[in-house]
Amino acid sequence: MISVKNLFLALSLILFCQCNNNPTPKPKGYVRVDFPVAVYQNYSESFLPFEFEKSKLANLEKAKKQNWYNLLYPELNATVFLTYYKVEGNLPKLIQDSETLAYKHLIKASAIVPKSFENPSNKTYGKLYQIKGDVASNLQFYLTDSTKHFLSGSLYFKANPNADSLSPSVDYLKKDLVVLMESLRWGK
Repeated sequence: MISVKNLFLALSLILFCQCNNNPTPKPKGYVRVDFPVAVYQNYSESFLPFEFEKSKLANLEKAKKQNWYNLLYPELNATVFLTYYKVEGNLPKLIQDSETLAYKHLIKASAIVPKSFENPSNKTYGKLYQIKGDVASNLQFYLTDSTKHFLSGSLYFKANPNADSLSPSVDYLKKDLVVLMESLRWGK
């Protein structure tokens, strides 16, 4: 028969062998987001001076300020703030203001990647800025016809700016903004 003393010694030896002094930290985990396949539809409203294709996931609302619009993505906790201006001899200033807004993120950004855009058939020209790093706005753009219309947009999330966790959502929404830019047509 096994004595209590021998049982205690055996259990102590097993526990002692199981202990190790090298704890392994676990990596932080992020919530997995399953993105639906994007479905786009033409969108126009009487209050908009332009029309474009937008994702069915997004809702457009007129903001309180005149010529300000919010493209809301409730499932992603994101908003693309859109601002429309009439071009009245102020095009260089509008472009400079948009670029200044994008480059204000240099303090926190690891990189800013501008991409020029042209669609002569729709008379739209502009730039899309992808701002990498832990920044408040990861994507910004502007579009103009160079004579009458100017539209700028900035993507913001209702979350702490963490590039690692927001990266999948930024990549998903970048496709939507490219579709918006490619499909935008100016009104009268």
